[in-house]
Amino acid sequence: MGKSKESGESSAKGDAPPVIGIAHRVPDLGAMELLLAVARLGSLGRAARELGITQPAASSRIRSMERQLGVALVDRSPRGSRLTDAGALVTDWARRVVEAAEAFDVGAHALRDRRDSRLRVAASMTIAEYLLPGWLIALRAQRPDTAVSLLAGNSAAVAERLLAGEADLGFVEGLSVPPGLDSAVIARDRLIVVTAPSHPWARRRGPLSGAELAATPLILREEGSGTRQVLAAALGGLARPLIELSSTTAVKASAVSGAGPAVLSELALGEELSGHRLVAVPLADVRLDRALRAVWPTGHRPTGPARDLLSLTRGV
Repeated sequence: MGKSKESGESSAKGDAPPVIGIAHRVPDLGAMELLLAVARLGSLGRAARELGITQPAASSRIRSMERQLGVALVDRSPRGSRLTDAGALVTDWARRVVEAAEAFDVGAHALRDRRDSRLRVAASMTIAEYLLPGWLIALRAQRPDTAVSLLAGNSAAVAERLLAGEADLGFVEGLSVPPGLDSAVIARDRLIVVTAPSHPWARRRGPLSGAELAATPLILREEGSGTRQVLAAALGGLARPLIELSSTTAVKASAVSGAGPAVLSELALGEELSGHRLVAVPLADVRLDRALRAVWPTGHRPTGPARDLLSLTRGV
């Protein structure tokens, strides 16, 4: 008996009709808007012209709506189009649906406006100082009403800001993409060994070896900076820092003062090298190249102003 009951229950479940979503049972908004226009204008042709469609397309849409609902909605005659009793009732329902859809659209537009009213950018120091100003000027031309805030820090701090929801888009200079972030390479950069003209390396005849650079105390950025990560990985380790500073500008100023050698982005050195305040020291056996990346939380591709800023970086 128990088996028979279980079998009967299984059969009943198997015979149940499939569940069909409401979107397949209810006419679409376009059809409802057309029906409302016919009711207001008394003519299928005038309703079609108001909505920017042909009269045959409007007729086809009304017939499709009638088949879907199983009732006649419009009586057509040479004098115009008149709603049937069922059509008048359906029109009342459709009006409420269209009004709700309009309210939904207004709310969604307000959400987009709120999103587009601000942009929070987090960037590692080199990018923040030497690339972002130009990008933000170009973004301002596209989106004059968007308020932009910039949080500058090292690459590790940029990742923390993004993962904490405190930034919409980030830029980093490290070797790899921090966990939890997606990325796109936006440019390539090169690190250069520099010293003041008074330093012995400025007068050496041959290039510097990687081993010699690794063994020399340098003016360095703090732990977590992309520049330091790339340098340490390329050399297999670094000597204890001569000075440890928190910005590219500070490292550069210390090197110019003659405090010691430093390794800095090519982007940051144009004026100092052309003005002979710093001297580039060739490296014999090490290439200090790196990728500059835009980053954002995994699965959340940038939208709105963040998307526009990302597209501007592709011109680097």
